[in-house]
Amino acid sequence: MGRITEDLIRRNAEHNECVIFSLEELSLHQQEIERLEHIDKWCRDLKILYLQNNLIGKIENVSKLKKLEYLNLALNNIEKIENLEGCEGLTKLDLTVNFIGELSSVETLRGNIHLRELFLMGNPCADFHGYRQFVVATLRQLKWLDGKEIERSERIQALQDFPEVERQIREQEKAYCLRRARDKSEAQRKLREEQEHGEKESPPGLDGRWDADGRRDADVAANPPPSVGSRDQLQAPEVQEGEPNRKKVDDVEDDLEFWNKPSLFTPESRLETLRHMEKQRKDKEKSSEKKKKVKPPRMLITADGRALNVNEPKLDFSLKDDEKRNQIILDLAVYRYMDTSLISVDVQPTYVRVTVKGKPFQLVLPAEVKPDSSSAKRSQTTGHLVVCMPKVGEVIAGAPRTSTSAQSTSASSGERTGQRSRQTEKLEVDPSKHSFPDVANIVGGKTPAPRRVRPEPKVMPCEEDPGFEDDPEVPPLI
Repeated sequence: MGRITEDLIRRNAEHNECVIFSLEELSLHQQEIERLEHIDKWCRDLKILYLQNNLIGKIENVSKLKKLEYLNLALNNIEKIENLEGCEGLTKLDLTVNFIGELSSVETLRGNIHLRELFLMGNPCADFHGYRQFVVATLRQLKWLDGKEIERSERIQALQDFPEVERQIREQEKAYCLRRARDKSEAQRKLREEQEHGEKESPPGLDGRWDADGRRDADVAANPPPSVGSRDQLQAPEVQEGEPNRKKVDDVEDDLEFWNKPSLFTPESRLETLRHMEKQRKDKEKSSEKKKKVKPPRMLITADGRALNVNEPKLDFSLKDDEKRNQIILDLAVYRYMDTSLISVDVQPTYVRVTVKGKPFQLVLPAEVKPDSSSAKRSQTTGHLVVCMPKVGEVIAGAPRTSTSAQSTSASSGERTGQRSRQTEKLEVDPSKHSFPDVANIVGGKTPAPRRVRPEPKVMPCEEDPGFEDDPEVPPLI
């Protein structure tokens, strides 16, 4: 059964940043609370308090809540209206479906001058003849009773008939109290009988179990009965296997008997029902714990020392062999928003193991690596875990390899350049044939005649061409 604790109040005060001293609204419904306590000390500023559908049997420890405006105590075990005089600001009180039989206890609400709404339907007192007239005449500040507005004519009539109605209410109330006392004593007697019956079923012993002859299990184990034959020895396990089934059938029969047994609607019957349901729940939890098998740890390394590939967290991964830097890179797609404290990395020469939230990921490496030189980093954008593992053995540096290729490339390019240059020299005109102006004696307005480095060779025309004319202004063909 539940109790009102500071932790319970804080959990239900999330809208107030878990601060309880300034809390104005609190909801503690369906918590199986049996007693109303501590609220008047911890939450003095409460204006709305929900306590419906619990097991509260008495209204108490709320008289210091001066600012309380709405109190909901529906579906509880309350039998009397009391201890609400200090709730000066109370305007609405809900006591639907309780066990209030003393209707005269509504007189304690006369001091709550701001009370406007009252709900008493579903209580034994609501079945009394003259119930509404009595409440209307007793609490003149009320505007609504059980969701129905109180009209002025109804109040006048109730005040006129009040003496006779009060006498009838007192008589019905007295008869109810006598009947309730008998029901309470009968419920207590049944409870004692059930407790005694339970003690008889499990007499004290080493472990509370006795055999058919009255001996304890320890005595039977120490002095086992003589075996009749192999047939009896084979049948013994069958009997033991049938014991849980018989126990299960007995539990089902007891449960059906409990629910089919007629009972009165009393606070004791409500408590009995809830205790029975709680017992069933605990028994179910115990049986589930027994049935629950402990999962053996996953094998990561065989008996002969061979590592296995395991991906229990079921994560995507990629393994790359970086020949340029002579290392192996593992990229593990760890969950993006997972805390790094939940991840551990173990690099060994032949395998790498990453534990993610207790689940191992193990991968055998294609080459031997150096664990001391390995590194692990997480991406800030994707959350992936990147493990870099340098290989063991002769490391070929990247620079000489690059220079060798560069030398070969330069040699080949040099050869190609030489070939091009040789080809170009064949195509170029002889520099001696070039003519260039003499820039030493430049005179403005006059174009100097070109000076030739060497005398221009005379090109003799071909005699075979009859139409050939030698034009001195045309440069010679080479």
